[in-house]
Amino acid sequence: MHRKVYFITGGGTGGHIYPAIAVADELSKLENTGNIFYVGNPDNLEANIAKSKNYKFLPVKSSGMPRKVSLAFISWTVKMFFAWFKCCFYILKYKPDTIFGTGGYVSAPVLFAAITTRTPFIMHDCDAIPGLVTRKLSPFAKSISIAFDSAKKYLKNKNCITNGNPIREEFKTLAKEQARKALNLENKLTLCIMGGSQGAKTINNAAIQILERLSKDYNLQVIFQTGKNNFEQTVKDLQKTYPEFAEDKNIIIKPYFEDMVTVLKSSDIAISRAGSLSISELCASGVATIYIPYPHAAADHQRKNAKYMLENNAGLYLEDNNTTPETLLDSIKTFIYDTNKLQEIQSATTKLAKYDGVKKIVEQILN
Repeated sequence: MHRKVYFITGGGTGGHIYPAIAVADELSKLENTGNIFYVGNPDNLEANIAKSKNYKFLPVKSSGMPRKVSLAFISWTVKMFFAWFKCCFYILKYKPDTIFGTGGYVSAPVLFAAITTRTPFIMHDCDAIPGLVTRKLSPFAKSISIAFDSAKKYLKNKNCITNGNPIREEFKTLAKEQARKALNLENKLTLCIMGGSQGAKTINNAAIQILERLSKDYNLQVIFQTGKNNFEQTVKDLQKTYPEFAEDKNIIIKPYFEDMVTVLKSSDIAISRAGSLSISELCASGVATIYIPYPHAAADHQRKNAKYMLENNAGLYLEDNNTTPETLLDSIKTFIYDTNKLQEIQSATTKLAKYDGVKKIVEQILN
């Protein structure tokens, strides 16, 4: 029996990495799967996550394309040429049967190498408006997986399949009590504050001012992901507003949680950006969410995602430039004081959950 070899690629942010890992996990369960290699940037988040899951990691240095023709653009072109050359070498050495990419600049040299070596590849794009790499390389892909039907019109590939986003199986199986136990939390109302894997300064700055009140006045448990780049500043600012925060058992604060399944399944309420993958995971966890879309997202897709949730009564909404300690606290209090509203939004959120995205994508890869 021929044991298949797969290359998985995608990185830079959790929105590209976690769908790739979810698909890799599903492929690894198949009897005829041989090796799975994760191709990514060794300086990015994907390196740690792929290695922690025991996938063989193939490093490629890549970065986002400068928007103007300049010395930086020439330097980037040279860097991408070497990245493409290295990916061609990896493909010729390990001979993958299929390459699966989830977008982001990290995946670009791998997929260009796939085109060069005539290796079949499949792409997944999680946004309503697909990213640049997906749009440009879609004509060469064997097929495309998308999360939203609306993405089809931007892609020049007749074989586009709407699968939803691939999320990890634990979202379906992990119980709330079990998740809270794993984080040493009590079984009481829990809030998750997150701005995606990179963090969000607007959300962090507002949260810092109300953290003490959330814990002491409302007895709320708070799981606070600051983002790696913002952690030191957030802690420094918190020491001014709430010097005893480190001893408060109601508060867990970290730069980043690699296991977001446990975090989200522990939570009743969340404050979040409106990236497509975050929304998929929040739906799968049945969390009532206050969405604060990133205002500079490509094609304004986060605001469109958040408005879609609002139209389905599956969340509250705050504009980034209207996010202050007062407006954030008022939104959270809506859920604290109105348990019917909380349950109503949790129920509407759960109805939008799609748990079978991974299985559908793996079927697409196998076809």
